[in-house]
Amino acid sequence: MNETSWRFYLNSVEAWNAMLNACEEAKTSIDLEQFILGTDEIGNKFLDICREKVKVGVRVRILCDTAGSFGFYNSNIPKKLREDGVHIAFFNTLLPWGKHNHTSWFFRDHRKLLIIDKTKAFTGGVCISEEMKNWRDTHVSVEGDIVQQMSRSFNDMWKRAFKNRVKSDNNSFLLNETGFNYITNAPLPKQRFLYHNFIDAIRNATKYIYLTTPYFVPDQRFTRVLKLASRRDVDVRVILPYDCNERLVHYAAQSYFTKMLKAGVKIYRYKNTMIHSKTAVIDDEWATVGSFNLDNLSFLYNFEGNIISTNKEFVLELKKHFTEDMKKSEELTLIEWEKRFFVEKLLEALIKPIRNIL
Repeated sequence: MNETSWRFYLNSVEAWNAMLNACEEAKTSIDLEQFILGTDEIGNKFLDICREKVKVGVRVRILCDTAGSFGFYNSNIPKKLREDGVHIAFFNTLLPWGKHNHTSWFFRDHRKLLIIDKTKAFTGGVCISEEMKNWRDTHVSVEGDIVQQMSRSFNDMWKRAFKNRVKSDNNSFLLNETGFNYITNAPLPKQRFLYHNFIDAIRNATKYIYLTTPYFVPDQRFTRVLKLASRRDVDVRVILPYDCNERLVHYAAQSYFTKMLKAGVKIYRYKNTMIHSKTAVIDDEWATVGSFNLDNLSFLYNFEGNIISTNKEFVLELKKHFTEDMKKSEELTLIEWEKRFFVEKLLEALIKPIRNIL
C-alpha cells in the first residue's frame, strides 16, 4: 500500500501552473476531465501541451461537460485536436443550450480531474478559464493509492460520455485504510455517496463544522442537520462569497441566512474576490475537497467527485486554510442582517419557490 502525499493550491493560477508542469512531465498518459475548459489564453496553453505530448507518444484523453465547455464544444478546435491524435469526449450533448438557460445546467459532469501517468492526480474547484484567474479556490495534487480510484472514476465517466453502462461502485462510500478516498455523487438511484457521507459526518460532529462553498442552496435535510448540530453546541461556520458571481444563487443563499443565524450558525462573507473553494473540515478528524457545492445541483442533479480524508495532517491543513480565509471575511450578525433593505428581502422571498432547482 502506497502512502498518500499531497499539495494544496489556493488560487487558480497556482493550480494551473502546477497542472501544466505535470502535463509537461507526462510519460505515458494525460486524462483531463473538466466542467469548464475555455478557448482563451489559459485553455489554449493546456490544449497546446496536450497536442505536443501526443506527438511524443503520450495518450491524451480530454473529457469536458458540453454545457460548461460549450465554447470549446461549439468550435472547430476539437476536430483539429482529434486530427492530431487527441481523444476527446463531451458529456451529455442532448440538453438545450444557453448560458442563461438554467435547464442547461442539469445532469452535468461538474467534476475537475487531471490524472498524469496514473501516478499523480489533481482535483478541487479550479476550472480552466481566464474568467476565474483571480479567484480564491482550492485545488490539490495527490500521489499514492488514491490515484487509482480517481483513474477508475475517470474511466467510468469516459464510458458514460459514450452512453455505455457503468456499474455502481458502492464501496466508494467507505474510507480505505490509508484515510483517503475519492468519493463520487451521481444523479442516479442509490449513487449519492458523497452527499450521504457528508450528512453522516455532520451528524457525528461534536466540536466544530467548517464549510466553505461558493454556492449555498442546501436541501431541507442538509439544512436541518446543520441547525441541529449548532443547537447541540457544535461550532458551525460557513464561508461564502460576499458577492457571488451567480446572482440568482446569491439571493437564494441569502434566503437561508435568517434561519441559519437564528439557529446559531456563523456566516462569514469573503471579501475582495470570488471564493470558489468547496471544502469542509469537521472536528480535526474529517475533511473533504473537490467539486461538490452545497447546493441542489450538486446534491441531486450533477456528477461530482471529492477527496474525503481522515488523515490528521490533511485535515489540519484544510482547517488552517479556513481560519486564514475567515480573517479575510466579514462575519454577518443577525442584528445586522435584519436591517438589510426591503428590496433584498423581497428578492429572497421571490426566489424561494425555485431554490430546489438551484
